[in-house]
Amino acid sequence: MSPGDLGYGDARGATALRAAMSEYLARVRGVAAVPGQVIICTGFAQGLGLVMKALAKRGISRIAMENPAQPDIRHIVSAAGMSIAPVPVDDQGLVTARLAETRAQAVIVTPAHQFPSGSVLSPERRHELLAWAERSRGFVIEDDYDAEYRYDGFPVGALQGLAPDRVVYAGSASKILAPALRLGWLCVPPTLVDPVAEVKKFADLGTPCFEQLVYAEFLQSGALDQHLRRMRLLYRSRRDVLIRTLQMRRSGWAIRGIAAGLHLVAMFPRGVDEQQVVRTAADHKVRLCPIGAYWRSRPKLGPQGLVLGYAHLTEREIAVGIVAGLP
Repeated sequence: MSPGDLGYGDARGATALRAAMSEYLARVRGVAAVPGQVIICTGFAQGLGLVMKALAKRGISRIAMENPAQPDIRHIVSAAGMSIAPVPVDDQGLVTARLAETRAQAVIVTPAHQFPSGSVLSPERRHELLAWAERSRGFVIEDDYDAEYRYDGFPVGALQGLAPDRVVYAGSASKILAPALRLGWLCVPPTLVDPVAEVKKFADLGTPCFEQLVYAEFLQSGALDQHLRRMRLLYRSRRDVLIRTLQMRRSGWAIRGIAAGLHLVAMFPRGVDEQQVVRTAADHKVRLCPIGAYWRSRPKLGPQGLVLGYAHLTEREIAVGIVAGLP
């Protein structure tokens, strides 16, 4: 690091990392952004908070969100003073036909691998979503949280590359390396760069530089590509063990969202109560996460199931946990 690197610097982030990220995201995710549109933040959570505050300054006060979705995202949106309009999700992703009725001016989506359902936003829905954004002069916030991990089928490109003036792209190192790194990035439309950068500046004067420069070297050296190739093989093997063990224990359960990411969803046949399954597993010292925890408002007699993450468990732990937890 030079003496200049030890100053406050540009609130948008270290020049080296912004340049490396713009090149990497263009090559791997199809993102269209110059380094000047990249803003480095301390993880996705801060990045989303920055965008919410910048949108609020533009007079935007209502945000559409997938339902079900990650509860932490709802808390971040609410903390920025925004009201939330839940939009249902099906096996083609966000039901875009419901956006107009929300009166929202922006929407947060996980198009490559919806969390938690695992569905992928279909090409038709992608077109409808971007048409809505253009028609309403609104914004799409694309949470690309685990797109690096795809095991089956063709890669799913980022929405941002199709409408860079309307889509805010957000990613982080949390799934790539570890959440404790607290490193994230935004690719922001030109009209939002200065507002988001200003919010970032007054939030903390910038993300720690040392980690940024290390990550820039990690990208430029090709080490990240090698890491991802290695981890895809490892995570795919763990996923396959989870699927096989589930199928042996519960043949009537529908397993969804398996093509990508670090989790899958096991949906129950009608009549199976997810809370009872969770309680039974707890009696055998196995903790399970019901999908109901991610709904803002679940329809009456709505789907019941489990969200099962497999990245942090060995193959043996996965098999033992399913056998013990689903007796």
